[in-house]
Amino acid sequence: MPGNEMFAVVVGENRYRDADPLSVILLLAQTLPLALRRTRPAACLAVVGVAWGLYQALGYSPSSAGLGLYVALYSAGAHLARHRVRVAALVVAGYLAVSLAVHRKSFHGEPVQYLTYLMVLALCWLIGEGVRARVRAEAARRQAAEREAVADERARIARELHDVVTHHVTAMVVQAEALPFLLPDHTERVRDGLGTISTTGRAAMTDLRELLDVLHDPGSPAKDDRAPATESLETLIERARSAGQAIEFSRHGEPGTLPTGLGLALQRVVQESLTNALKHAPGRLTTVTVTHTAGAVGVSVVTAGVTGVTGRSAVGRSGSRPWARSGRGIAGMRDRVAAFGGELTAGREPDGGFAVRARLPLATART
Repeated sequence: MPGNEMFAVVVGENRYRDADPLSVILLLAQTLPLALRRTRPAACLAVVGVAWGLYQALGYSPSSAGLGLYVALYSAGAHLARHRVRVAALVVAGYLAVSLAVHRKSFHGEPVQYLTYLMVLALCWLIGEGVRARVRAEAARRQAAEREAVADERARIARELHDVVTHHVTAMVVQAEALPFLLPDHTERVRDGLGTISTTGRAAMTDLRELLDVLHDPGSPAKDDRAPATESLETLIERARSAGQAIEFSRHGEPGTLPTGLGLALQRVVQESLTNALKHAPGRLTTVTVTHTAGAVGVSVVTAGVTGVTGRSAVGRSGSRPWARSGRGIAGMRDRVAAFGGELTAGREPDGGFAVRARLPLATART
C-alpha cells in the first residue's frame, strides 16, 4: 500500500507479505474499536494492541491503520479509571513480545528502533495522563466551588433564620413576661399585649415561610426577589416600641430607592440591633438614626446606659436575658455589611450603653 506508507506505523523493515482477508480483519480491528475509546478504554486498547501486534509480526505491508494504537494509548491514559499500572505493564510486555517476534522474522529492526518506538508509545499514554490530571483538577475545583457555594447558602439561610426568629420571638417573649404584672388591673393593656404577640407571631410565620420557599429549589441561586420579605424600618420600630422599648427614630437626607439586597442588609442591621436592645437592655432608650448621602447610607442604633456606671455596662445588667445570648447577631450583621463593601462597628459607649454603627456604600451595591 504505497499511498499509506507516509503515515504507516511499522516496527522493523522490509515487509513482503501481501494483503489478504486476515490483513483486512486486522486492519479493521485496529480502527473500529476506537469507537469505545472513552467508555471502554481498556477493551479498546486490548483489541487494537493485539491486532496491531499480529499485523506487525506477520509482516504485512505498512498501513496507516496502525495510528489507531496511538489513539488507543492516549485514550487509556486519559480515561482508564482502574488498574492503570497493570494495564501499562501489560502494554509494555506485549510490545516487547511483538518486538521479539518481528526481530526473529528478520525484518532488520535495530534495538534502538524498538526502544525509540517504545518511547513514542509511552509518550502517547503520558499525554493522556496529562489530560486526565487536568480534567480531574478542574473537577476538583468545581466541586470545591460547589461546596463553598453550599456553605455560603447555608450561612445565608442561618443568618436569615437567626434574624427572623430572634427578632420576632424576642418581642413575643418580652410581651408575655410583662402580661402577668398587668393582671387584673390593666385589662386593656393586656389585650393590646396579646394582640402584639399574635401580630408578631403571624409576621414570624410569614417571614419563615418566605425563607423556606428558597429551600424548595436548592439548585438555583438565591435571588433578591426570593429573599424574605422586608418590613419598613418604621414597622420594626413600632413593634419594638409595643414590646416596651423606648425608641427615638430619625432619618436624614433623601432616602431614594435602595437596591433590594442593600435595603435588606440595612433592615437586618436595625432589626438585629433592636432585638439586642430588647434582650439585654429592656426599657432603655434606643436611638435609631438613618443617614442618606449621595454615595452611602449610614445607620446607627444606640442604646443608652446609666451615666456614672463603671465596670460592667449597665446594658446587660438587671433585666437582661441570658437565654437570648447566641453570639451570632453582631457577626451576622458584620458579614452582611461587608458583603456590600461597607463597615460595621459595635461596642460600648462611655455612658455604659451600646452602639451599632454601619455604613453601606451605594456604588458597590449598584455594580
